[in-house]
Amino acid sequence: MEVTNTSGRRKTSVARAYVTKGSGKIEVNGRDYKEYFKTPTLHYYVVQSLTVSNALNEYDVKVNVKGGGTTGQAQAIRLAIAKALVENNAELKPALRAEGLVTRDPRMVERKKFGQKKARARFQFSKR
Repeated sequence: MEVTNTSGRRKTSVARAYVTKGSGKIEVNGRDYKEYFKTPTLHYYVVQSLTVSNALNEYDVKVNVKGGGTTGQAQAIRLAIAKALVENNAELKPALRAEGLVTRDPRMVERKKFGQKKARARFQFSKR
């Protein structure tokens, strides 16, 4: 049984996915993904790559994910699974590309600047 090892990133989240042939079990940090992620939107993100490629019950996925928040983690997992599916079967790439699932989202939080309240917000200005 061959294991495909890929990684996906989003914001500050990093997901390492280990994909094998199996029955469709998805495990995140040692727990079932529905137990780890509470909302249906996050469940959708995790299985989106598998549903687009019609491989939901063909692969077992084990994921280690760290950093960031829950949405970033779910989207990092989505990218990692998509990359693993493309590595196993290159014919799936156009379908996954059409949904935007094989592109890493480069958007990150902008750094706070000195002399300002946040990245772009200034301290309140008082003329008098």
